Amino acid sequence: MHLHILGSAAGGGFPQWNCNCRNCAGFRAGTLNAHARTQSSIAISEDGERWILFNASPDIRAQLAAFPAMQPARALRDTGIAAVVLMDSQVDHTTGLLSLREGLPMDVWCTRQVHDDLSSGFPLFTMLSHWNGGLNWREIPADEQQPFSLPCAPSLELTAIPLLSNAPPYSPRRDNPHPGDNIGLFIRDTRTGQTVLYAPGLGQPDARIRGWMQRADLLLVDGTVWHDDEMIRQEVGTKTGQAMGHLAQSGAGGMIELLDSMPAQRKVLIHINNTNPILDEDSPERAELTAHGIEVARDGMHFELTGQP
Repeated sequence: MHLHILGSAAGGGFPQWNCNCRNCAGFRAGTLNAHARTQSSIAISEDGERWILFNASPDIRAQLAAFPAMQPARALRDTGIAAVVLMDSQVDHTTGLLSLREGLPMDVWCTRQVHDDLSSGFPLFTMLSHWNGGLNWREIPADEQQPFSLPCAPSLELTAIPLLSNAPPYSPRRDNPHPGDNIGLFIRDTRTGQTVLYAPGLGQPDARIRGWMQRADLLLVDGTVWHDDEMIRQEVGTKTGQAMGHLAQSGAGGMIELLDSMPAQRKVLIHINNTNPILDEDSPERAELTAHGIEVARDGMHFELTGQP
């Protein structure tokens, strides 16, 4: 199984275009040891040729250009994208679908709740129906007892895990989320037995998601904020991480403590907000992650899970 990180930042990317927080200003001034990042999205393939796009960020065009496998040039018009899977209906995870309109029709897998949001409050399915038949909705069962696979990758078994996280502002379930508004995905390569748990919107790690995390060889999980009140502290926002549906890394019950209890071979944070001090590679927070064996995702990071030692 191949896994490629197309984008590793939270909404707005890093540096964020209108932000002058310590991180963004320092990066522009050249005084911060950090890498620029686009908004979070990954791609997974069983053969290195046909790729499943997980979330379609507003930065999709630049992300595809930076990853040659996405343009294999086998025909006059071509793409390596064989299907799209959406984890939720948030703007920073879905707006890139608009930039893929030249390649429609295209299969898009998501839960019924996500499809409803993208057909009403943020009607991408409706808008894109005007281009070559639009998006072909394929329903993801938000039920841990119903693993599924995609025709383009039959050896990869996917299981959707409902996460306790908030719905977007245009959803009728905002501040009253339901199972299926936000999912994590457990992906198992049936050929090698290798497993990945991808959960960029992990807000409240209950016993169910902890159980799935225990089974993963690679954990790719929410790295949005270091402190729950980080955006308030830095005076760039009014909401806590929990209110936005994200678990902070630091403190009792935080992501570091959670990952310390997991046996995964690799533990990687993704969906990193521009305010998070871990973006500074010389920061004590980054050093703390390293001491705990936790990595920070960056754009272009590539994993090949073979099951070989």
